[in-house]
Amino acid sequence: MFRPAQSWQTTPVKKRPNNSVNGWGWRAAQGAAIGAIALASIAAAQAQILVTGNDEKRSWTETGKITPMPPGKDTVSIIDLRNRVEPKLIVNVPLKNSMYGPPTNLAVTPNSRIALIANSVDLVQDGDSWKQVPDNELFIIDLKSTPPHLNDTLTVGKEPSGIAINHAGTLALVANRGDNSVSVIAINGRDGKVIDTVALKTADGGPTSVAITPDGKSALVTLPRANKVALLTIDGDKVTDTGYAMTTGLSPYTVEVMPDGKVALVNNQGAAGSDGQADTVAVIDLEKKPPRVIDQVVVGDGPEGLAVSPAGGYAASLLLNGSGSPKSDFFHHEKSVVALLRIDGKKVQKISETEIDGVAEGVAFSPDGRFLYVGGYSNGEISILRLQGTKLVPVGQMKLPGHPASLRATTP
Repeated sequence: MFRPAQSWQTTPVKKRPNNSVNGWGWRAAQGAAIGAIALASIAAAQAQILVTGNDEKRSWTETGKITPMPPGKDTVSIIDLRNRVEPKLIVNVPLKNSMYGPPTNLAVTPNSRIALIANSVDLVQDGDSWKQVPDNELFIIDLKSTPPHLNDTLTVGKEPSGIAINHAGTLALVANRGDNSVSVIAINGRDGKVIDTVALKTADGGPTSVAITPDGKSALVTLPRANKVALLTIDGDKVTDTGYAMTTGLSPYTVEVMPDGKVALVNNQGAAGSDGQADTVAVIDLEKKPPRVIDQVVVGDGPEGLAVSPAGGYAASLLLNGSGSPKSDFFHHEKSVVALLRIDGKKVQKISETEIDGVAEGVAFSPDGRFLYVGGYSNGEISILRLQGTKLVPVGQMKLPGHPASLRATTP
């Protein structure tokens, strides 16, 4: 869901020597070398890929008025994470992407073979301005080609939003916000096929995010309009809505499952998103029959992105913290905040906060869980943080050739 943000006119950040990119595209002089790096990285046993979706269709005034801009400049950035502190841009693919919806509208298979990117809305000409209309496209990027490129485009439900891929890398689910459904995608190598569309039984839920359990037998879908999270069952490629939905809090927006499969976490955005009020992360006990909410952890104002460490033990809830609001709002802050959560079995505790430049949206851990990457929409940067004791310590930034509305690393 987009929110008013500050102007994109920000002070340039000093870049590390190896982080430079060239405009919007592939640097010809380094293309072959970077392509070789990409292939070597993807072939590694532990994947090292980060993907950002860059939406270039919006600007804002200081009063918070959204100014639509002509479409045609959106991109998806494919990033090599082998050097955790100095990531390398592999390629910037011209591809539609939308800030409308959660920052989980993309996902990478566990073997880094393909990336899936959903586009929720388009802008079309409306007189002298532009208006927003629903889209239904799911893009497949072949990550093993040199350079990675768009391989196929699938038609899914209306306003596709959050995406989840199972640990086997054979099945993906897409939450379709506009028609209250979930698309089921069968994955075979670099190809994908829509094999089913599951109509959700909770009326007008407006699904935004989806997560699949590590055993691949269940999935959770956030329904912010109903203040619930729905439980789906998965049997091979057959996905069924059980009809059971848990009340998790006001406007559950993003959901993730811990790698041991014991608990799931849900960002509850509250009545109005970022509005100066404290919001919570709901803790779902997945071992209970049926699963249920066992705790609420207060994290702060406007939880947006959510990530769990592939190594277990930690999660990060990304708070807008009023950073996208007009300066006249009483709850406005210049910086977003990432709240670090520690998970011990089924006990979840907020242990620290770290401020982030820019209107932060997407967040992801490195494959080893030692670093965290946060996308700053307004400044077009990725903030790089190291997990150090009970703190997330800033260790660098990466300038992007666009404004990241979403961000995801390889599925653990």
